[in-house]
Formats: sequence, structure tokens, C-alpha cells
Amino acid sequence: MRIIKSSEVTEIVRMLFLRAAKMPGKDALGAVKQAYESEPTPIAKEALRQLVENAQISDETGMPYCQDTGMAVVFVEIGQQVFIEGSLEEAINKGVHQAYREGHLRKSVLDPITRINTNDNTPAVIHYDIVPGELLKIYAAPKGFGSENMSRLAMLKPSDGIEGIKKFVLGSVEKAGGSPCPPVILGIGIGGTFEKCALLAKKQLLREIGCRSEDEQLAELELELKESINALGIGALGFGGPNYCLDVHIAKYPTHIAGLPVAVNFQCHASRHAYAVI
Repeated sequence: MRIIKSSEVTEIVRMLFLRAAKMPGKDALGAVKQAYESEPTPIAKEALRQLVENAQISDETGMPYCQDTGMAVVFVEIGQQVFIEGSLEEAINKGVHQAYREGHLRKSVLDPITRINTNDNTPAVIHYDIVPGELLKIYAAPKGFGSENMSRLAMLKPSDGIEGIKKFVLGSVEKAGGSPCPPVILGIGIGGTFEKCALLAKKQLLREIGCRSEDEQLAELELELKESINALGIGALGFGGPNYCLDVHIAKYPTHIAGLPVAVNFQCHASRHAYAVI
């Protein structure tokens, strides 16, 4: 049994959120730069240029890349041979608290009914996976709500099949338009239950741009949907052109014979996330 102190977890979470809030993912920034180089629409090209410039300013000044520093989402993989000395959940929330206070990051979390702010961006949304081994992996993914608000879930009929899935995804993109701050990355979950497909979709946003699914059929569907989405011509920040979607990441899970759940989770061009292994 390997013992990890909760204070160590707190420090790691603090550093991860400070790092993630400052800059977009390297893969996302690289994809935005490529989109800028290839963009034929003048106003969209200028928008992409400003996104690249904004990242440079953030890198030079240490200021957050975006004013919406998101709601703290944390994915935790806990080895079966790991024992956390103290409360893991409290340690994570303490790290989020410290990061958002120390980094002067916007506190955006509040009670959904009273709308009273918690003032430190806690509590985090935490997802746990128990895995073999004696390692603890923590993924910090601050999620802005410009993109989150455009996410959709549908309980399709089994008879809708693959064409129904495609139709739902494209319809979700058309409805979202420029609201999720495109260019975007789409995480798509297929199967499971109502909540399982949503979690699948969210977790796909941790994948690097260009990382294809190991399932050959899903890999083909990812590329097909990316092409179809960009062919809609919505473009960067909704200004038109072929650079709306940087990538599509799909995962599936077995489902009930009577169902076909599908979830689409939008991620803006910032695609902020960081991880560490203890």
C-alpha cells in the first residue's frame, strides 16, 4: 500500500489549475495557428490572428488566456494500492480554492437557485476511476460555459442508427453557431445511459487534437464529422469559412437494446487542461 498525503494532492491541484488557466493547450494553439494559415475568409482570418496574438500576450504576461477561467472539472485515476491520508475530495477542493485565489482567476461558481457565489470557484466537479497499480493521476480541466452551454444530449431511437447520430451532431453544431467561441473541439459520447454518454463526451476533450480513436469505425466517423461540420461554413467565431472544428473525438459504450444515447460536448479553442502523476 502506497500512502499519499492529502497536502500533496492539494499542491498538485493548485499548480495544475494555475497552469491550465494561463494558456491554451499546445495542441489546440498549434491547430489554431494552422487554421490561421489556411483561412480564406478575411474577417475569420483576422479573428484567428487575434487568438494567436492573445496566446502570445498571455505567455508573456502570465495573465489568463480567457476571462472565463471556467468551472473546475477534475478527473482522478486512483490506483488500487493507493491510500490517501486525509480526505481526497477536500484536498482537491482546497487546491482549486488556492489556485483561483492566488491566480486572481474569475470566481464563476454559485448556487444554481439563489445565484449566490461561493467566492472561490469550489466545489469542483470530480470524476473518479479506480485502476490497477499504485499511481494517482489528476487531470485538471477548467471548463468555460460559452462552450458548455452549447452542449446537447439526445436519447435517440435505436432505429435512428448511425445516420441519426450524424444528424444530431450536425444539428447541434448548427444550433450552436458562433456561440461556443469556435474553432471548437467536439467530444462525443455514444451509448451507455443518460449520464454515461455525457461523461464519455466530456472525457474525450482530454485527448490531444489529431489523436484518433483506436476503434477503426469511430476513427472514420471522427474524420467524416469534422469534414461535414467544417463544410457548414460557420467558421471561426461564426465569421464564415472552413475552420469551425479543430477536431472530433468520439467514444462509445454498450447500451440497452431499447436505447441510443448520444451526447455532444463543445470545447472552445482554448482547450485548457493539465495533468500530473503522483
